[in-house]
Amino acid sequence: MNKFQNTFIKHTNFAIIFLLSGLYFGCSSSKETGEDAIQKDEKENPYILVVEAESFHDLSNKAQLNQANGGESVTLSEGDWLAIDAHFEEAGRYRVEVMGLPLGSDTSEVWVEDYYDNPDGRTYDVTGKMTKNPSSEIQSFSVEGSPFNKGLHKMKVHVSRGTVDIDNVVFSLIKPHKASQEIVTQDYVGDAWELVWSDEFDGTEIDQTKWTYDFGNWGWGNNELQYYTDNRPENARIEDGVLVIEARKGDLGNKWTSARLTTRGNVAFLYGKIEFRAWVPRERGNWAAGWTLGNSYIDEKDWPYSGEIDILESVGYEVDDETGDGIAHATVHTPAYYFKIGNQISNTKDVSKIAAKWHTYAVEWTPTEINILVDDVPYYLYDKTANEKEWPFNIPQNIILNLAMGGGWGGAQGLDPNITSQKFLIDYVRVFQKK
Repeated sequence: MNKFQNTFIKHTNFAIIFLLSGLYFGCSSSKETGEDAIQKDEKENPYILVVEAESFHDLSNKAQLNQANGGESVTLSEGDWLAIDAHFEEAGRYRVEVMGLPLGSDTSEVWVEDYYDNPDGRTYDVTGKMTKNPSSEIQSFSVEGSPFNKGLHKMKVHVSRGTVDIDNVVFSLIKPHKASQEIVTQDYVGDAWELVWSDEFDGTEIDQTKWTYDFGNWGWGNNELQYYTDNRPENARIEDGVLVIEARKGDLGNKWTSARLTTRGNVAFLYGKIEFRAWVPRERGNWAAGWTLGNSYIDEKDWPYSGEIDILESVGYEVDDETGDGIAHATVHTPAYYFKIGNQISNTKDVSKIAAKWHTYAVEWTPTEINILVDDVPYYLYDKTANEKEWPFNIPQNIILNLAMGGGWGGAQGLDPNITSQKFLIDYVRVFQKK
């Protein structure tokens, strides 16, 4: 617990506290941790905003409202929630901490819902389940990497297990949002494909003019288990011309660590062909993906309005232990068709030795069609363009490569308890246009 938190937990008023802070677990420089990083951060990001108890405007237990407005902490039990208005002054990825006292004899579980007033009837879980054991001292139920846009957020703090006496909620800005300013638009009329952008992973280090890192352990909307680290070679590195994304069990105090690379902040693409050559892991519990996400995405309310193209998804429980045969999944997500309302448009292809040798995965994308291929064989077509809800794919897309562990899909049949490492290998990523 850092010195800022030590002052916050002494408050008796319910508050939301925003810190512009560059300190987070798994940051890019392992040399800047602890007090050095805090002191450096104080100089670079001195802004602190405290919003007092008037932001706390509703409770599932109405009888406690006067208690909260009187500046006291509030006790919530399983199924209870409290509502707050959070005004973010900067978009970015945040550390979220619910400061509270876990009561009783059972483990307590807390999670934060964003935009509970959204018109789509969505539930935006922006922390995943945060747990603490009973304690005689205030604890920090915390995660890192949660995305929030600038402006007003109507939030609920839920207690889904146990009983917690909640004192305040702290949001610390770790990394400001940065969309890709360079947009590469591909021609899509012609007879042959021409290479316009690539990473062959031939160097000794990951090229940070092409890739940045998503980081954190907030569950990524799917209750995933891993903490994505930032520029940590144990989780993302180049070996013999290949990008290695490695998930590691019990690493750095986390259930799993892994990596998620994205072109966001560097370059986004509109139309053309995006292709990568990959070798997926095979054990039960992993979830490997190569996909795109719209450059307009800032936080969870933007999805799926920004559009998403899943060029490849593979889950380990579908891979044959002996042969390495498995299944490639292709999907797009749009406001009209997406998995959280259960009507996503997908297709699958059986792939011989998907986890035992290299295969190429590609999307061919025009203003009216999305075609997805494995080893140059098309198996998925999306061509619904009636309106913006069906077709958000005039928005430039950033490429993402990641390896998750567990979660709603990857962990649907549990995790193999014997595995300690999984590796997702990518030989190259290439973008083409027609000529």
